[in-house]
Amino acid sequence: MKSIMTLFDLQGLTFGVLMASLGVVFLKSAGLVTGQTAGIALLLSYVLSVGFGPIFFVIGIPFLVLAWFRRGSVFAIRTLFVVAGISACSQFLEQILVFDAIAPWLAAVLGGAAGGMGLVAIFRHNASAGGLTIVGIIIEHATGFRAGRFQLGVDALVFFAAAFVLSFEQLIFSLLGAVITNMAIVWNFDVAQSGTGRPGYGRASVPDDTKK
Repeated sequence: MKSIMTLFDLQGLTFGVLMASLGVVFLKSAGLVTGQTAGIALLLSYVLSVGFGPIFFVIGIPFLVLAWFRRGSVFAIRTLFVVAGISACSQFLEQILVFDAIAPWLAAVLGGAAGGMGLVAIFRHNASAGGLTIVGIIIEHATGFRAGRFQLGVDALVFFAAAFVLSFEQLIFSLLGAVITNMAIVWNFDVAQSGTGRPGYGRASVPDDTKK
């Protein structure tokens, strides 16, 4: 039976949590959003008197249940670690990492790059950042359709909603950050790497949690 969390996986997921959380801080400092669950949570944090972390965690709960039944306990528990980690770490970093001023384009580039690196690390260690990224990985396992491209489609819906909240400039730079994040995933992650953290050599190496 596959170990729920090895030291190798722990370091990879911890790195992913830190990078993803840093990406959130960069984006929020300029009032930007991104795609997927994180984008929804950021958008809601701008219109509600609730921080990003609690909203992100609550939104992720239904998808954690989906992960348990569709991807198995190992994936679900690791994903719970990631979701809880990003929720807590992003709140903490926001308190100690304060920008007096940051250009929106720079926040978009740094936020997108940090988020992309974080998600690649998380995906490689058989986990997800919760929300629709879980659905994206399930679709990639089942059909081969890349998770990054699935996220681009979902992001379009998130940005449509953001158009009613953000300024035009914020919307454009948010789009830039989301593209950087998704391209980092498309170019640097293959589903065959899931569960190993290392380069895969074909679909035959993809772990099948349903056979456990």
